[in-house]
Amino acid sequence: MKKFLIIALSLVGFFVLGIGVVYSYNIYERNKIVSEYDIPEIPLAIEEQYDVIVIAGEPEGVAAAVSAARNGAKTLLIEEKEELGGLFTYGMLNFIDYPKGSKGDTVTTGIYQEWRKLIGNDVAFGIEEGKAMFYKLVSEEENLTFLPQTKVIEAIVENNTVTGLTIKNKNGTKTIAANSFIDASQDADFAVMAGAPYFLGAADIGNPDRKMAVTLMIHLHDVDWLGVFKAVRKKTFGEARMNLTAAWGFDDLHKTYKPVNENTRLRGLNLVKDGDNYYINALQIFGIDGLDPVSKQQAIEIGKAETEHIVAYLNENFPGFENAKIASYPTELYVRETRHMEAEYQVSMADVWTNRNHDDFIAYGAYPVDVQAQTPLDYGYVLSAPAHYGIPFRSIIPKEIDGLLVVNRSAGYSSLAAGSARIVPTGMGVAEAAGVAAVLAQKEDKTFRELSKTADFAKQVREQLKEQGAFVKELEADYPYKGEWYDEAVQTLINKGLVVGGYENDIRVEEDLTYLTFMNTFVSAAERTVDASNKLNKEAVSSHYSQVYSQSEAPITMDDVTFIIGNAFEIDHNLETIVQKGIIKQSTLDQIRKDAKTLKRKEVVAIIADVINYLEQK
Repeated sequence: MKKFLIIALSLVGFFVLGIGVVYSYNIYERNKIVSEYDIPEIPLAIEEQYDVIVIAGEPEGVAAAVSAARNGAKTLLIEEKEELGGLFTYGMLNFIDYPKGSKGDTVTTGIYQEWRKLIGNDVAFGIEEGKAMFYKLVSEEENLTFLPQTKVIEAIVENNTVTGLTIKNKNGTKTIAANSFIDASQDADFAVMAGAPYFLGAADIGNPDRKMAVTLMIHLHDVDWLGVFKAVRKKTFGEARMNLTAAWGFDDLHKTYKPVNENTRLRGLNLVKDGDNYYINALQIFGIDGLDPVSKQQAIEIGKAETEHIVAYLNENFPGFENAKIASYPTELYVRETRHMEAEYQVSMADVWTNRNHDDFIAYGAYPVDVQAQTPLDYGYVLSAPAHYGIPFRSIIPKEIDGLLVVNRSAGYSSLAAGSARIVPTGMGVAEAAGVAAVLAQKEDKTFRELSKTADFAKQVREQLKEQGAFVKELEADYPYKGEWYDEAVQTLINKGLVVGGYENDIRVEEDLTYLTFMNTFVSAAERTVDASNKLNKEAVSSHYSQVYSQSEAPITMDDVTFIIGNAFEIDHNLETIVQKGIIKQSTLDQIRKDAKTLKRKEVVAIIADVINYLEQK
């Protein structure tokens, strides 16, 4: 027995030693790559024709370009800045949100996973390390040319097809042709330049002026990590968690810290440690136009000034930050939303809610739908937390323009679905698929739009992605209230953000509803239904709303609903008329309890869904 124990302990020791050796070697290799990395030079020789041109050196652009090159395409990657990584590096957004499936495993692998392994497979990474590893992926592809410090100044479009572009850098101006183009810029700048249609903000639900908070990352030195651990253990600023390289939570900070600038707010910290570099994702700045360079620069200056006050506050009040100092400032904001491309298929919130897969899916999303605050008085919310959902090939094909695919956060997602799909790992998965699709389309000698209508093309893309190590296994998952009589009604309302499931996907369908909650939902439904004013008297709705505001706690009854709808549509206040006009369906009324004195949320959801469907009828 003793001999067996000695052998077992020896084996364990050798195993642990082996892990330690591998770990040390990986650190050595990473450090070596970073130390040998130099800012890329502009190549002297740029050809006049490529198979695939990728615009923007964001992480998504890297994934698209590497994928296309690996599949044999002569590929050009164009970036206006000196280095790669975009939001991850210039914006210092180095705390990685990644899409986990229902079993806790990531649903994005492939090139994204390759890069993540290069940075140590952690939840965070060093900025210089991130740049070096993006460049390593790009520089090792013989079919790929990286063109930094170069601005795209024109899209060349012939017969609604992108055929080329014009660039400008220190070497002059040049026009380059290609068989296909992939726009990986955050705001779909090249697609817009080519004439592809889009909408702004939340225009698809009646709010084109929506501007979610932008964030300026905070970069510090001299943080005492042990002190931070003590703050976590003592819950100094509320619940928090941490590991060796990251800490997150501290939600009470937004209550205790008083911002100097009224258009800013400090929320709970997402804190990343990289040696003596500490990065914080917490500072929200409101009212910023992410498409306006002047507005963005103002936000950076506002953020810098507020950061000084934040650090002073942390010095005085947060254990571990007593000696913290500002190390540098990012040169780029984290902008969450600007444009949304109109695509052949727009991924909807109902798609996300129902964990829907599509026959032509090319990647998966799985991140919670994070709708950020728009004002200092608004705290944002999580609309739902999907198990996973398929992103179809059609959603990266812009309407009206051929020869072009759009990846990144401005691809074909509804404004609400983008709250999940906008994260970088999901974008990298979609971009890798775009690189494959561009090569296969060239072999087929057909447009992306033509191929999107064939049953087998997306399957071919997935087969190649599988060979590249991407996760494209067909997944299925149930969703809340599936098969219930109000199932479709829930989907109708969640498409407009009128019900909120949160992280638990619970909209509390059995909850009795108050008069005020009904009115809030009814008014929002009218506001978020495009052209609803053609059928509905919004002034009457608003007037009634102001009159009944005091009835906040009163339960809503069917008689109340009849009166409200009668006023809103300027018809008789009786159910028979409402049903005859098709405003509420008879089938909905049949499901509502005959003896109901008050209505539950599921019944109200069904009624509001009927109203929306009526308003949207042509």
